[in-house]
Amino acid sequence: MGAKIKNIEFVLPSINLTNDKLKNEFPDYNFTRFEKRVGIKQRFVAAEDETTLSLAEKACNKLLEKSNLKRDQIDYLILCTQSPEYKLPTTACILQDRIGLNKDIGAFDFNLGCSGYVYGLFLANKIVCKKKKNILLVTSETYSKLLHPEDRSNRSIFGDAATATWVQYSESDVIGDFVLGTDGSGFDKLIVKNGGDKYPFNHDPEKLSYGSGNSYTENNLYMDGPEIYNFTSTRIPEVINETLKKNNLQENQVDQFILHQANKILLNQIRVSLGIAKEKFYINLDNYGNTVSNTIPIALKEYLDENKDQKNTKSIILTGFGVGLSWASCLIKI
Repeated sequence: MGAKIKNIEFVLPSINLTNDKLKNEFPDYNFTRFEKRVGIKQRFVAAEDETTLSLAEKACNKLLEKSNLKRDQIDYLILCTQSPEYKLPTTACILQDRIGLNKDIGAFDFNLGCSGYVYGLFLANKIVCKKKKNILLVTSETYSKLLHPEDRSNRSIFGDAATATWVQYSESDVIGDFVLGTDGSGFDKLIVKNGGDKYPFNHDPEKLSYGSGNSYTENNLYMDGPEIYNFTSTRIPEVINETLKKNNLQENQVDQFILHQANKILLNQIRVSLGIAKEKFYINLDNYGNTVSNTIPIALKEYLDENKDQKNTKSIILTGFGVGLSWASCLIKI
């Protein structure tokens, strides 16, 4: 017994921020080189009136319109976000009302970044049963609202999006074993320092700098890129090998590897270190950038749409990693 993914849909916010538009703000930066190395051509960012909740609502409505899932059949609503509508209440509670779900369902948020989708599948897989058989797993992020206008590096990397996944009870184990992990000693490598109980939001923050030509304040997101890169390039190949071992698979028995879409250089380094062929290693961040917990479901949706005419079952490894520091990996069969 377990769970299976029935459908995935995603939405993007209204502002298309291309590299050419960013170059107007940062004329001294070589965006041609950035695009070639990192692999990002554009990203979508939320307008002033677009929020995590509004994007999540659109993603859920799109899923419901394109599926035979009815609102009164949904038993749980799970929302992954690090940019919630309010500090409290839980954004999932508001979303339940916005999309017209029953009041006798479970609804909750969980706070994770780039590993969040796989953690969400882990939760859904544990919760789902014959009696409670339909789960709506939502990811939604508006990281752009956390970035300083003069933070060229992070504005080049991150984009906003929302996804909705219908997870349903299955008699067979369509979702395999998970590998989950945490290294909280690296909590400050990707952080918004102010705004919580320890350090309240500062209405007159000092402007700081990092790297070459990047500015931020402690109200904004800060990422130690080299440390995140080192963590990912060393730990994530081990995580993927652990996932294969836990699911009694060899690399050649997996049809596709879909990782968190961080940047092209890093993904290719992981691929080469594991000896995985290019055609079995999906990369699609060129048009979206790093959309945090949304990258894996967006990539999975596009991969499945591209291969929808193939009737054979696909074995896919999903692996997320990032803020926390945290990681999560699993096998799914589609």
